[in-house]
Amino acid sequence: MAKNLVIVESPAKVKTIKKFLGKNYEVCASNGHVRDLPKSRMGIDVDKDFEPRYITIRGKGEILSKLRKEVKKADHIFLATDPDREGEAISWHLCAALKLDEKDVKRITFNEITQTAVKASLKNPRDIDMDLVDAQQARRVLDRMVGYQISPLLWAKVKRGLSAGRVQSVALRMICDREEEINAFIPEEYWTIETSLTAKGEKKKILARLSGDGNGKLEIKNKEEAEKIEKTLKKSVFTVTEVKRTEREKKAPLPFTTSTLQQEASKRLNFSTQKTMRLAQQLYEGVELKGEGTVGLITYLRTDSTRVSDEAKAGALTFIRQNYGDEYAATGTAGKKSGSKIQDAHEAIRPSDIERLPSKIKESLSRDQFRLYQLIWNRFTASRMASARFEIVTAKISAGEYRLSASSSRVVFDGYRMIFNDEDEEKEEGSLTVKSLEEGDELKLDAVEGKQHFTQPSPHYTEASLVRALEERGIGRPSTYAPTITTILGRRYVVKEEKNLYVTEIGEAVNEIMVNSFPSIVDLRFTANMELLLDKIEEGEVEWKTVIRNFYPDLAEAVAQAEKDLEKVSIADEVTDVVCENCGRNMVVKYGPHGKFLACPGFPECRNTKPYLEKIGVKCPKCGSDIVLKKTRKGRKYYGCENNPECDFMSWPKPSEKKCPRCGSYMVEKGKRLVCSDAACGYFEENERENA
Repeated sequence: MAKNLVIVESPAKVKTIKKFLGKNYEVCASNGHVRDLPKSRMGIDVDKDFEPRYITIRGKGEILSKLRKEVKKADHIFLATDPDREGEAISWHLCAALKLDEKDVKRITFNEITQTAVKASLKNPRDIDMDLVDAQQARRVLDRMVGYQISPLLWAKVKRGLSAGRVQSVALRMICDREEEINAFIPEEYWTIETSLTAKGEKKKILARLSGDGNGKLEIKNKEEAEKIEKTLKKSVFTVTEVKRTEREKKAPLPFTTSTLQQEASKRLNFSTQKTMRLAQQLYEGVELKGEGTVGLITYLRTDSTRVSDEAKAGALTFIRQNYGDEYAATGTAGKKSGSKIQDAHEAIRPSDIERLPSKIKESLSRDQFRLYQLIWNRFTASRMASARFEIVTAKISAGEYRLSASSSRVVFDGYRMIFNDEDEEKEEGSLTVKSLEEGDELKLDAVEGKQHFTQPSPHYTEASLVRALEERGIGRPSTYAPTITTILGRRYVVKEEKNLYVTEIGEAVNEIMVNSFPSIVDLRFTANMELLLDKIEEGEVEWKTVIRNFYPDLAEAVAQAEKDLEKVSIADEVTDVVCENCGRNMVVKYGPHGKFLACPGFPECRNTKPYLEKIGVKCPKCGSDIVLKKTRKGRKYYGCENNPECDFMSWPKPSEKKCPRCGSYMVEKGKRLVCSDAACGYFEENERENA
């Protein structure tokens, strides 16, 4: 019998796949990549048409030696690395590293690690897809060029160990831009008016909100306007002028893509993107189940497609009909995203077998594995279920010159919501109550209340919302989201506090250099267009080196110009008036992992260091001492009193020495304006210094 060798990426897959195949199959793992560009240099020969110079990755010699022995024994070799660009490139590198040209080598892919999928792939082997390989090569070369050309400039300007990246630098810019937007935002006061009404013969209160007057929508900007309307309403007759009863359908959600899985896992389970991908990888590669052995529980986890195979659809519909009833099974086709950014090479993320209920296998999974599998199972099952139906009742009410509205929502048929519910949506449905009302009914006013509000800025990015923003703008791909966020957190460009991402001082410094010296690299549209070019390489429409040839000259010119500009800027350490108590030298400002600190210039003889407290020239409004720039334990900037902890003054926006002429509170800088620190006051004026 012929001897067959199957090479996969991960050792975790070996046991699972070996179980499906006969004695004539040997399964080995490459442990990921075996060749890459060297770490010590850029590894791209610019003079030889940007030819990459790949080397064997350090530590992979023993693995390759073992694989070569198995190759000699095999008559047929199947490369079964992951079904994406990177997996295709790993197969290509394996061919080169193991010198497989003379062997019968075929490429196989499967979207799920099940017996059916693995055996089907062996019946349909193919050659390595060089378009996929070239798309991955182009991405790797572009990223290497950006990183290795720009990072040394950051070392010279800020500190060693920093890095720039084609996608990470754009993600950092998005976070910095959002931070600037929040810092410059000036809240505007507005009021809403709510009434509590009762229909004749009813005990249930009806909550109705003021929607406008005879001229249309009404904006209430201050307390005086609100109180005037309240007085008028207390004297008015409330009459129902219109009642509408409609039925609304809400379609089932689509099954998960990589991006939506990361977002929902963050929202519902409080998982980081990195943790979500690690757990999903474990579920995909296989988990030891009691009585079954090692089983792959979900389909491939790096995908931006919502497509589901016909076999999986049929299995899901059968399961739903048997367990929930015919009326719960979807009758049409689930909606699908459209657009050029979607790569439909894979299926959506789903359970490999819908009959494998989370409750049945809970004991075999860790707590977090179970929670993520349950989320994936629930979402996929819900995606094949019927729409939910709601009865919506809306009432329009007149009160003299003013108009009010009230509404209620009642679930007529829960459909997919039996399994997958949106908690926020449910709260919204129960917020207003309208019972049996008819046109012409008079309502009794029980209470009227004006509520003060202030407009809010866009929220800080979280990992989940950053992933969504990157995906919406076409920046990066499923495999890049988690590593990108991990990198900017690891470099301390950004810190995470209570899910929110905040830029650090080092992050600001790096972003400033990138925006000023390399505007195209951090341009969102340019980066998105580059992703589309990579897609075109994958589709065979563009030759990969053409993209590199067009990209490199502009990058090289920008680097050369930045180097000249850096020469003009003194990058010597800033000397302060703080004297080192150990040796008497004036201490200097240095950059560390957490930002600026004071260090003795006599290093290494004198190793004295101190926190760097940068005075901003403003006195503390509480005790009169100096206000200094400080950082939280994680590196987020704020302003506090130098006498802390005796004085507890702190402010996120930068305080000004100017007092509010209206209420006397201290003012803070918000972009090009000075704003009163007391939001209820609302006073602001132009910041003359900033505008100058």
